[in-house]
Amino acid sequence: MSDSPVRIDAWLWAVRQFKTRSAATAACRAGHVRVNGERAKAAQSVRPGDEVRVRIEGFDRLLVVRQTLVKRVSATVAAAAVEDRTPPPPPREAVPVVPVRDRGTGRPTKRERRDLERLRGR
Repeated sequence: MSDSPVRIDAWLWAVRQFKTRSAATAACRAGHVRVNGERAKAAQSVRPGDEVRVRIEGFDRLLVVRQTLVKRVSATVAAAAVEDRTPPPPPREAVPVVPVRDRGTGRPTKRERRDLERLRGR
């Protein structure tokens, strides 16, 4: 627990954003991690004050480094080492309703299939 630079994948694992360090490394390789707006490799260093954007399960999390950690620590210490500036998620009403066919009605006819495709916007 110091203010010296630490690898981004180790820090993300230490502050409990990923279950394993290899998962954090894979997220960096896939381009899901940005430090101060730039795409980050797993070995990139972070310091206190850096802004980290992480895509987890399809949503972006905006984190600010308060303290650098190398080892995984308790949840309370990890919460103190990161400042979460993630905006609130959109309201649930924005999710469209998916039509459901009754069980046992068989395959859709050509007309029903075209209606379903038109409803889905294809």
